[in-house]
Amino acid sequence: MAVGGVGTSLLLMVGIMVTVGLCRRLTRRRLRSHQRLYTFLLEMFSTFQICACTNELCLLANVEPKPHTALTLTYGFTVLHGLTLTGSTCNPCGTLQPMWGGGISVKTGGLKIAAQFVAAVLARMFMHFIWSLEMAEPHFGALSQSCSNPMQTTEVQAFCIELLFSVVFQLTVLRVESVNPKYKVHLMALLITMLVYAGGNLTGAIFNPALAFSLHANCFYDKFLSYSLVYWIAPSLGTILVAFIWDEILPRIS
Repeated sequence: MAVGGVGTSLLLMVGIMVTVGLCRRLTRRRLRSHQRLYTFLLEMFSTFQICACTNELCLLANVEPKPHTALTLTYGFTVLHGLTLTGSTCNPCGTLQPMWGGGISVKTGGLKIAAQFVAAVLARMFMHFIWSLEMAEPHFGALSQSCSNPMQTTEVQAFCIELLFSVVFQLTVLRVESVNPKYKVHLMALLITMLVYAGGNLTGAIFNPALAFSLHANCFYDKFLSYSLVYWIAPSLGTILVAFIWDEILPRIS
C-alpha cells in the first residue's frame, strides 16, 4: 500500500477528530441546560469518533510492516481518543458498570447506550459514503466486502475471549481510576493494544458492542445469534461480573 494512501487515511481520521471536537464544544456551550439532549449528543459524537476512526483503521491492518504499523496506529489513536473524549464511555459495557453500581440512573444509562448505537450506525453510513468516493488507495474495493468474518475460531472460544477481554478491560478501568489522567490514558491505550495483539486475529478483540456492530453489521445481519452472543452478550456479561465482584465480593473480604 502506498504511503500516500496511508497518509490520506490518517488525515481523514484527524479531520473526524477535529470535527467531533468542535461539535462537542458547541454542545457544551449551547445545550448544557437541556440535560438529556446534552448527554445524548456528547455520547453520540464521542462514540461516532471512535467507530468512524476504527472503521478506517481496519483498512490499514495489512500495511507493512505487519503487525507493527497496525499496533502503533492502534496505540496512537487510542491515546488521542482518551485525550479528546474525556467524560464519555463510548462503550455500552462502560455504561453498564456504573449503572450496576448506582453511579448513574437506568434512564441516563439507557440514553447513553442508545446514543452509542445510533453513533455506530451513523459512523458506518458516513464511512461507507467516504469509501465510495475512493479518495485513497485503502478505500478501493472497501465497499465490496461483505461479512469480513472476524471470528477465526469456534463460537465458544470467541465467546470466552471477548468475555475475558471485557473482564480484564473493565477491571483495569476500575483499578486506574485514581491514576493521574495523563498517565492513565497511556496505560489504557497500552492495554487495548496488547489485547488487540493477543486476540485480534481470533475475534478482533473488540469488547465493545456498539463498535462491533459498526464494524461488522453485515455479519450481524447474516448470523445474528452467533455475533450477538460473542460481541454483545459476552462483553456485557464480563462487565456485570466485574461490577458484581468489585461492589459485592471485594468489600466483604477486604
